[in-house]
Amino acid sequence: MKNFTRFISPILVLILALFLQNWVQVIEPLPDNFQSFLEQTGAVLFIAAIAWAVIAFIRLGKLKMLAKYDISQADNLQSRKLYTQYNILEKILVFIIIIIAIGFTLMLFEGVRNIGVSLFASAGIAGLIIGLAAQKALGTILAGFQIAITQPIRLDDVVIVENEWGWIEEINLTYVVVRIWDKRRLVVPSTYFLERPFQNWTRTSADILGTVFIYTDYTIPIEAIRKELTRLLEYSPNWDKQVNVLQVTDAKEHTLEVRALMSAESSPKAWDLRVYIREKLIEFIQKEYPQCLPKTRVVMDKESQK
Repeated sequence: MKNFTRFISPILVLILALFLQNWVQVIEPLPDNFQSFLEQTGAVLFIAAIAWAVIAFIRLGKLKMLAKYDISQADNLQSRKLYTQYNILEKILVFIIIIIAIGFTLMLFEGVRNIGVSLFASAGIAGLIIGLAAQKALGTILAGFQIAITQPIRLDDVVIVENEWGWIEEINLTYVVVRIWDKRRLVVPSTYFLERPFQNWTRTSADILGTVFIYTDYTIPIEAIRKELTRLLEYSPNWDKQVNVLQVTDAKEHTLEVRALMSAESSPKAWDLRVYIREKLIEFIQKEYPQCLPKTRVVMDKESQK
């Protein structure tokens, strides 16, 4: 019943269109000009009703196809693939249907039809100018279609765009909306994801590695830090128990660079896990090995002290 209500409005418009085209003359004779106006109005409504019904049918088919896929689940890669494809393809089909409906509607008016014929008769340069003017718009539309097929991004993908970290919230025919972590929205054209590099953290799976860098003095006992990292990860519910590594990745002039590497099921969990590990490792060093905090050594020459 709920699905049928989608077709009530276009059906009512279709009935009104048929009434204006055919039945109004049965009720009472009307002046020719007014009769022609009503028939033309009925024809316009008839085209609009058919286009509306086709669009409603497409949207109903999309909902039926996606009903068995839940994008809110943790492992939702397949669902996000289908949601992305169907949403973009729906927008493309709706765009084409609207353009066709507008074309048929314009053909009903003699003046517009004559203008169109005269324009095409002298098309040459004018067509070239229009083509160049529409090149950018058509390129953006084709980019949206290409995203639906190749899927460099999908709905709910975690991406870094313009140095901003967020989720793909909407994929429209000509633009994409990225929901930034602080609830801002970044709107970029569809062509951006085909022409410029960006990071997609969930391209093949949602799990991700997180890193934490700690800078300490050379006297730090690395094995003690490694054991503390293991203890902290086992205590945290955000760790997926896959990766637990602590290494000295660099020895700078005054400090050691210690990298903690860990894994999580999703990027939000990885972010929370990294913040937690960074805080607790610093707290551990402050409490257990305060002498190993970064420091600058100054050697005083005895002669300089005189």
